Amino acid sequence: MANIRFEALKMAFSHELVENRKPKAESGERVKDYFAQDVFTREKMKEYIAQDVLDQLFDDVDNGRTIRRDIAGMVAIGIRKWAIEHGATHFTHWFQPLTGGTAEKHDAFFTLDKSGALIEEFSGDSLYQQEPDASSFPSGGIRNTFEARGYSAWDSSSPVFLIGDTLCIPTVFVAYTGEALDYKTPLLRSTAALCHAAQEVCTYFDKQVRHVHVNLGWEQEYFLVDESLYEARPDLLLTGRTLMGHNSAKSQQLEDHYFGAIPARVLSFMRELEYEALKAGIPVRTRHNEVAPNQFELAPMYEDVNLANDHNLLVMSIMERVAERHHFRVLLHEKPYAGVNGSGKHCNWSMQTNTGINLLAPGKNPYQNLQFITFLVNVLMAVQRHNGLLKASIVSATNEHRLGANEAPPAVISVFLGKQITAVLDKLEHASAEQAIIINAKKEMKLGVANIPEILLDNTDRNRTSPFAFTGNRFEFRAVGSSANCGAAMLALNAAVAEQLMLFKEEVDKRIEQGEAKERVLFDVIKKYIVACKAIRFDGNGYSDEWKAEAAKRGLDCETSVPLVIDRYLAPESIKMFGYTGVLNEAELHSRSEVKWETYTKKLQIESRVMGDLVVNHVLPAAKRYQTMLLQNVVAVKQVFSAEEVASLNAMDYSIIRQIEHHSGAIIAGVDKMTEARHQANRQPDERSKAIAYHDNVLPLMADIRGHADALELIVDDELWTLPKYRELLFIH
Repeated sequence: MANIRFEALKMAFSHELVENRKPKAESGERVKDYFAQDVFTREKMKEYIAQDVLDQLFDDVDNGRTIRRDIAGMVAIGIRKWAIEHGATHFTHWFQPLTGGTAEKHDAFFTLDKSGALIEEFSGDSLYQQEPDASSFPSGGIRNTFEARGYSAWDSSSPVFLIGDTLCIPTVFVAYTGEALDYKTPLLRSTAALCHAAQEVCTYFDKQVRHVHVNLGWEQEYFLVDESLYEARPDLLLTGRTLMGHNSAKSQQLEDHYFGAIPARVLSFMRELEYEALKAGIPVRTRHNEVAPNQFELAPMYEDVNLANDHNLLVMSIMERVAERHHFRVLLHEKPYAGVNGSGKHCNWSMQTNTGINLLAPGKNPYQNLQFITFLVNVLMAVQRHNGLLKASIVSATNEHRLGANEAPPAVISVFLGKQITAVLDKLEHASAEQAIIINAKKEMKLGVANIPEILLDNTDRNRTSPFAFTGNRFEFRAVGSSANCGAAMLALNAAVAEQLMLFKEEVDKRIEQGEAKERVLFDVIKKYIVACKAIRFDGNGYSDEWKAEAAKRGLDCETSVPLVIDRYLAPESIKMFGYTGVLNEAELHSRSEVKWETYTKKLQIESRVMGDLVVNHVLPAAKRYQTMLLQNVVAVKQVFSAEEVASLNAMDYSIIRQIEHHSGAIIAGVDKMTEARHQANRQPDERSKAIAYHDNVLPLMADIRGHADALELIVDDELWTLPKYRELLFIH
């Protein structure tokens, strides 16, 4: 019987000969000719919808008002005409359930009239609202399985788009009883809360500010693996990561892959990916090799946080479809291979006013610089007060393998500022109000920190060990996992900062009402915050053991167990904050916690079952076949050579035979223990207890089994090993 590994390797090498696919863009089209061609943009709306309807629609969208149903009906007519002209036969409400991915149910653009004749139809009600079955999506107890009703409702702030012959309508997803069952609903709530709170604070500095936008620029890391090798690894196929595999002799230690020349076959995939993404209106701009072999990164320009999140979910789907056409599979798991870098989704987050001012960038005058310091310090305060919650927003069974793995952000949330910004804050901390706020006879204000106006946008170094880093004009939340929905982290960050800005304004307003000068009050409160948020500021090596000890002394959240970190959603300060900002109520927080615990348990349950299958059906048979070959050789040698000669000739065989027996026996015992631990965990009374049991009792046994399996991989004859090895998975281009 042929070794499936070698069959997969032959197929992988044959893929090298496939002619590079060339997307249409290479036939002479320029990006501007096809950018957003599959999106019903505002410009296209003018061709299909009456101007008075558009004026009302845009006014409602831009000011966060609910779209009237009569307006939705007229918009739907234009959408249907455009979609059908571009080949659409179906439409779907495209939403983001708590699975972490997207969901869709397709309906055709037709119905039957009373006479049975077929007519094309897409009403305002179809655009506005649908009723997908809510019973089979995670709800954390909000919906019982016999209570199926849930609603998806049009998010008019995100444009509709085409995927093949289907019109996709971005929507929120809520329960019949009104609670959010998705990521988009609370993300929109958190964005509205932050925009309002930020705009209120901006009035201290510029009365012309009427609106604040929250921006997101994500950086998507991913691995590619040849499809034939992927299909020969049941663990990759079923869990997205390798549950066993010894490190390759060469991996990333030479650092020769990072920013290196992109392999021709990968570049062909990237070109088609970019073409499809640009057609979908996703402004992808950057591509490059990442640190680990066969790891890459894609990044777009900055967009509104809600649209950027939609685009990230869409691009992950596009990646998978395009990869298959190039005989690749995309691995979005945060740690598909042990011993090499994992993949994250760096979320670059900022706020900008309608007047064009980036609130997290140093300004051109004293008021703008005081405004910059105000927002910077309030973000620091928010991150310090809710560092445990922010960690809870990014932890998962998959990201657990990446965080703290000496090549990714540590499992302690801290903020990197860099020397220049730190020096500014230190100077303000030790300055008096008279030194810091100078108002001359013309009532013009000067900020007594002379070096702020000279700070450039790149005013910091980079700190790759920081999970939350200031990078000149934005904060980069680096701890988000590559497979995650950005919305989980962004809604927590938005809400935390919104609450902090509200509290800041309350404190400042109260003192101004008592007759104190606005500028002096602003400085006084900011100075107090600079001192109060010192614990969260750390510019050193986040991987070091010294920092872990120091973080604990500072009172930061140092918990590493994912099930216990999830508890932070239900901490009194989290419940109060989410309620204060109107982002999530207590029932919704309990729901999300239950879903996170349940998902964690199920992922580990699947992994442990797959691991049991792999060692029983792949590892142990290969080891036993090789051990039998060695034993037969020992017997044959004894028949030919003298006893003295046999002792020296068989020394190595004896050693390997004993090693195989040791590791095989340990694996068999380990699988029995793991199975029993899983059964005991499954008997726990609630989802939290199950998740803790899987983390504490099942996960360590899986690691132990892996250690013995990886040892056997080094020992067993290469021709007998059926699973593709790291040296093959990581270096097939």
